[in-house]
Amino acid sequence: MAATGRDLSSGWRMVLTPAGAAAEPAALDAFPDRIDAPVPGTVAGALERAGRFERTAPAPLDHLDAWYGLDLSGEPPGPAVLRFEGLATVCEVWWNGARVLSSDSMFVGHDLPVDLTGRDRLDLCFRALRPHLERRGPRARWRPQMIVPQGMRLVRSTLLGRMPGWCPEVHAAGPWRPVRLVRADPAVPRDVRIAASLDADGTGRLAVRLALDGAAAPVLECAGAGVTMVADGEGRFAAELSLPGVEPWWPRTHGRPALHDVALVSGGVRHPLGRTGFRRVEIDRGADGNGFALRVNGERIFCRGAVWTTADIVDLPGARERCEPLLRLAAGANMNMLRIGGTMAYETADFFALCDELGLMVWQDAMLANFDYPAGDPAFVDNVRREVAQFLDATAASPSLAVFCGGSEIDQQAAMLGLPEGARGGPLTREVLPALVAAHRPDVAYVENSPSGGAMPFSPNAGVTHYYGVGAYCRPLEDARRAGVRFAAESLAFANVPERETLEAHLPVPAVHDPRWKARVPRDRGASWDFEDVRDHYLNDLYGEDPARLRREDPARYLDLSRAVVAEVMEATFAEWRRPASGCGGALVWTFQDLLPGAGWGVVDATGLPKSAWHALRRAFRPVQLLLSDEGTNGLDLHVVNDGPETLDLAVELACLRHGRQPVVSGRQALSLGPRSAATVAATALFGAFFDTTYAFRFGPPAHDVTVARLTDAEGTVLAEAFHFPRGRAAALFPAAVTATLEQDAAGWALALSADRFAQSVAIEAPGFGLSDNWFHLAPGSVRTVRLTPLAATDPAARPSGEVRGPGMEAVVSF
Repeated sequence: MAATGRDLSSGWRMVLTPAGAAAEPAALDAFPDRIDAPVPGTVAGALERAGRFERTAPAPLDHLDAWYGLDLSGEPPGPAVLRFEGLATVCEVWWNGARVLSSDSMFVGHDLPVDLTGRDRLDLCFRALRPHLERRGPRARWRPQMIVPQGMRLVRSTLLGRMPGWCPEVHAAGPWRPVRLVRADPAVPRDVRIAASLDADGTGRLAVRLALDGAAAPVLECAGAGVTMVADGEGRFAAELSLPGVEPWWPRTHGRPALHDVALVSGGVRHPLGRTGFRRVEIDRGADGNGFALRVNGERIFCRGAVWTTADIVDLPGARERCEPLLRLAAGANMNMLRIGGTMAYETADFFALCDELGLMVWQDAMLANFDYPAGDPAFVDNVRREVAQFLDATAASPSLAVFCGGSEIDQQAAMLGLPEGARGGPLTREVLPALVAAHRPDVAYVENSPSGGAMPFSPNAGVTHYYGVGAYCRPLEDARRAGVRFAAESLAFANVPERETLEAHLPVPAVHDPRWKARVPRDRGASWDFEDVRDHYLNDLYGEDPARLRREDPARYLDLSRAVVAEVMEATFAEWRRPASGCGGALVWTFQDLLPGAGWGVVDATGLPKSAWHALRRAFRPVQLLLSDEGTNGLDLHVVNDGPETLDLAVELACLRHGRQPVVSGRQALSLGPRSAATVAATALFGAFFDTTYAFRFGPPAHDVTVARLTDAEGTVLAEAFHFPRGRAAALFPAAVTATLEQDAAGWALALSADRFAQSVAIEAPGFGLSDNWFHLAPGSVRTVRLTPLAATDPAARPSGEVRGPGMEAVVSF
């Protein structure tokens, strides 16, 4: 019905009052201090635009009422519908001075019929949330420490802003989703419901229901086929279309995310109904029944990506233009899944349409996390039912929605506080939600809770886990294999340091000891350590440097090694999980984007620039990939993975280098790899003789410091590289001389890099330009080309300039 209506996005004015100070709009005359307020938007966003709110030191909003007013005078008279897609959180809707609707859930939308007179006014009152947070509810069996206040379990509002230690305390309030004025047009289809599925034999099934007045034999069309819809006699029509051999929708790593237009032809007029994709999603529990992986269209998919937070912590936006840059970064990093956790907020149709286009699967949690929710309260359960049903209906045509989960860390929280298994779950996640998914999106996989499935809900060797063995628990890198991770819906959280460009512009303070720096570093509430301490542990472990001394004596080197170490840990861990013999079905990094500029969990910073971790994941997630694994006295194994739909003729090359430049042994082998398959080759098979590649036998001093492996295609193009350090990374930091040459061709600017010996963690800094790769290792004997693409704010004709540096390079190189 969007074609027959319009967004009510401008002209709104907002005023704040003490809680309860104005019982009705007429009482607002006593509060003349009004400001412009965009819709969709939030109270914090309106105040920020007026210079009255600072996101880095947010003022509390829970104790205030916020009134939004819009004059609709001059609107043509007649019947219409006011559509509210999201009102945060306790809201009253007033029409011409009379209260006509009350809402107490941020996640539930409303359609309100009205009669326009041409002299109308719409007012929205968002009541102070504090009284609702302070009221007593049913006694909770456990009390989580991460979220405050405890009263958040009783209200249907986002937990963003309620988790001190990692999230700025920005309270969500206001019309955060669009408000629309809709008028009926009998010639336009309405209440359209699209459902698409794929049979095992490749036949697509499309079911469509809609309302259309006065139509005779409308025809449903999709993918070159059509069928006449059947009327029910009350203005509603339904049809099912069978599409044998339809091109299916694939995650971007495994094929093309094909989408097909759906249209209705009625009375000679073609009405676009939207786009959809045909795919089949199933959960694969493995031979032992304890695993977890997704099969899409019958193929087992290694899911990789990150946990989505929000495009902006103040505005909580959902419009395409706000989400698209970030989602394209996710796609550009070879991700195929994003998870929206239960501490976040449901995303919009625009978000899911982009994920459909980009081939990004979405794991969607219900907005339930950590708490013992009042499942015995009918009003609470009804709100949850409505929000989930509305969400599933709104995304019904989106093939990207692959998993719906009952929430985040509910069972884990109870188990960690000592409750027995029978006291952990409840009817919400075990009965209510799976029934809704079965009724509204039977093509979507359902998971009861994240994590869940093991002897303890968080046990990594069964079901779904939140894995922080490598990471928060400071386990050695080998723990990624020892833990037997089956699927990590969260993993690898570090305080990821942004690039120098972001820090100089938004946080120009000394790292670590300045309180402004430390305020941006995430921590678990009440813990005696933070995630910078975690990163420092691995800096010492991998490079043998004392972090405290290093940041005191050479802060620039400390920050560069901090950037390098998270990249190394992430690449090494995913190499372990993606090798063919691994039982891991996927892992998602915590988190995709930061909420404020600083060393946050995000692999993309709060300004939208990738960090070193993003570049590492882009390499680790390549659909055609080369991996190395140290198998001790079994030697070094090479693993070649082809996630794509085509057979590839490839070659693997391996060279062990002494002092970072002298090959002591090398080899090459050609192989043909079928679609969506993998192969493992022992390094000795390339050499034709024994060589201690892993330095496991230790017959004398080590013969080499680094092993370089390359995967090339039939034309000799390098598709992937992998590296192994038999004596550790610190022993392979050489004083390399790097040459950088800036070149321009028809595709734009490129930087050609070469080195006289192995150079670790080469970093390119080119302000105003995006880089096709960064924080990578540079092997001698070849030229590495990095594309430089002007960012949105950069003049397309500008010539890049910057520098190349690395922790082992003998000098910084300018270009």
